[in-house]
Amino acid sequence: MMPVDAVAGESALAPERMNATWLRQRFAQQPEWHPEDLDSQAIQRMQQGRPVTPASVLIPIVMHEAQPTLLFTQRAAHLTDHAGQVSFPGGRMEQSDASPVETALREAEEEIGLVRSQVEVIGTLPEYFTGTGYRVTPVVCLIVPPVSLRADPDEVAEIFEVPLAFLMDGLNHQLRSIDLPDGYRRTFYAMPYERFFIWGATAAMLRNLFHFLRA
Repeated sequence: MMPVDAVAGESALAPERMNATWLRQRFAQQPEWHPEDLDSQAIQRMQQGRPVTPASVLIPIVMHEAQPTLLFTQRAAHLTDHAGQVSFPGGRMEQSDASPVETALREAEEEIGLVRSQVEVIGTLPEYFTGTGYRVTPVVCLIVPPVSLRADPDEVAEIFEVPLAFLMDGLNHQLRSIDLPDGYRRTFYAMPYERFFIWGATAAMLRNLFHFLRA
């Protein structure tokens, strides 16, 4: 396991900002803010000479009465890209998809059986470029439980939720590093929760959600 270099440490998102009304308003009336680009240079090196594939993920905020959570999947171990990693439901854009939002909704329905009529899309975050050549649009939505989910075993090993308050606290955002074969050192965020290790692109998109909601 890679050691922890540092902890981001910013103060947590205020509890009064973690309700459906406030979240809707934040996306409807966006403040001035700046996305974080921690490992963009390392990703650009990894992407050199490779085509970029458009993709989308759904960032589902589940509005439980007790406290909101974020819904994640753990990818199946046999997949070609990001096998076994924690991610949001999503995938590459198909020609039949009318928009990045449509891609996210379709993929979520295919991967975890999330019916789009139960999804309230409230906005998108800035595109994120991955080292594996994807240009990802994060689509943020609200879900009011109960919902019936079913993992597609060909793509998803497990579906789980993490409290939004945990993820929107800079004290839970770890900085770690790894030495790449090309001699460069890549620094990235990780947000371990119980037995799940949230890191890489998923953690980077969570950092942008964190900055956006705190702005």
